[in-house]
Amino acid sequence: MRSFFVKKNPKAPVSSVRRRKLFLSYLPDWILTIVLAAIFFSLDKVEGYRREFSVTDTSLRHPYAIHERVPNAALYLICFVAPFVLQPVINLLTIRSWWDFHNGTLGLILGLALTGAITQFSKITVGRPRPDLLDRCKLLPGTTDPEFGLTYWQLCTQTDNTILRDGFRSFPSGHSSMSFAGLGFLAFYLAGKLHLFDRRGHTGKAWLSLAPFCGAALVAISRTMDYRHHWQDVLVGSILGTVISYFTYRQYYPSLASELSHRPYSPRIKRESDEILPTHHHTSSGDQNEMTGLGQSQGPFGDADGFELAGTVQRHNLPLEEVWQDGANEISAPRSMTPVKHTRSESEVTPEPTMMNDRVNATV
Repeated sequence: MRSFFVKKNPKAPVSSVRRRKLFLSYLPDWILTIVLAAIFFSLDKVEGYRREFSVTDTSLRHPYAIHERVPNAALYLICFVAPFVLQPVINLLTIRSWWDFHNGTLGLILGLALTGAITQFSKITVGRPRPDLLDRCKLLPGTTDPEFGLTYWQLCTQTDNTILRDGFRSFPSGHSSMSFAGLGFLAFYLAGKLHLFDRRGHTGKAWLSLAPFCGAALVAISRTMDYRHHWQDVLVGSILGTVISYFTYRQYYPSLASELSHRPYSPRIKRESDEILPTHHHTSSGDQNEMTGLGQSQGPFGDADGFELAGTVQRHNLPLEEVWQDGANEISAPRSMTPVKHTRSESEVTPEPTMMNDRVNATV
């Protein structure tokens, strides 16, 4: 089988028109990412909904921790800076592709922005009290619930509105969702590069791929230790971050079970040349070496790619415009009613000898 990669003019420079098309094709992704990030940070100052609570609820009587085990600054280092630094390192150690760097960075930031926006919107609309609400609220001594009702937040004597406002943002856990979104994307990225599901059963690859999830789990557990969240908040936040991280990963990378899971998807625009991009066919050992980049002279982010992104996984789906137009003329031009001719094999045309004999005997 011929090589997966380009044999004909692999480093042909791309035209300025193609560069502009490539830029414009991914510009909406970056714009959406920036908008979601802006929503995430802007919602932090919004006065959200505040639920009623009971002063006899023991789950709200935990102490308010002034110093958190994982403050916001540390969270951003864990969920964003760490994957942003480690993914290029993994890229350099494996396929050395600048397009992989672009897709990995875009998927990471998009996942974090989407997770943050959903989390913040849920917090301000749900308004669930945190486990340390009563310590934040500072009710007057002797305050009790109404005879047939619950207590309102207006009875709190807390003078710092930021502390009180944050006391009603328990669901879901932002630390949990953000840590699983960032480190979860790193885990999927690493699993793809290591071919975790290659059916060889290497335990070391599994442990290495799950390491980021372990770090995210520690961050989530710390929120219950600081009495910032109930266990349901942490669980839902962790699931939310994991689901979104996988969703954004699959936007730019093939399935983890793919033979080319270590490669990013090719650009959405059509190629200028007749270069052959890798497909999902089975490969020989020689082709596998070329597919993984082994034995090639590569420099950081470029030599293995060329300008036409030869080391990417080809997209086999049709453009969305063509999908929408498919079948648009079926009403005005109905399908032909001409019967379809089927080619049958010899065994289908000629009956078996025993069956033929039975038919002859029955006729006689």
